Amino acid sequence: MNVTSFNINVTSEHPERLAAFYRDIVGLTPNEQMGDGAFDVAGAAFLIDGHSDTKGDTKEPHRMLINFFVEDLAAEQQRLEAEGVRFIRTAGEEYWGGRISTFVDPDGNYAQLIEFHPE
Repeated sequence: MNVTSFNINVTSEHPERLAAFYRDIVGLTPNEQMGDGAFDVAGAAFLIDGHSDTKGDTKEPHRMLINFFVEDLAAEQQRLEAEGVRFIRTAGEEYWGGRISTFVDPDGNYAQLIEFHPE
């Protein structure tokens, strides 16, 4: 397979609310050329849109994890918590050397801050 581009598309019953969360609270950079619910994330597109079959909160939030690799996990987590974001895991140490904090977005999806500095 010759992949020329990559994006993640998350659907929501309330896409405007979810897009506002990722834009205004998480602080992702909007990609206005792709539309109101589009963001540039480390070279990939993160898209939020509606879908006729998407109703209510996610039923299995652990099934798909949205991972954001960051330089300073503690600082980003503190900033998000100050905005009222709820974390369900805080700076968990992984066997491979990374640290992960998991938060819940307005639709109940799990998103993770990951700090990894290989030595």
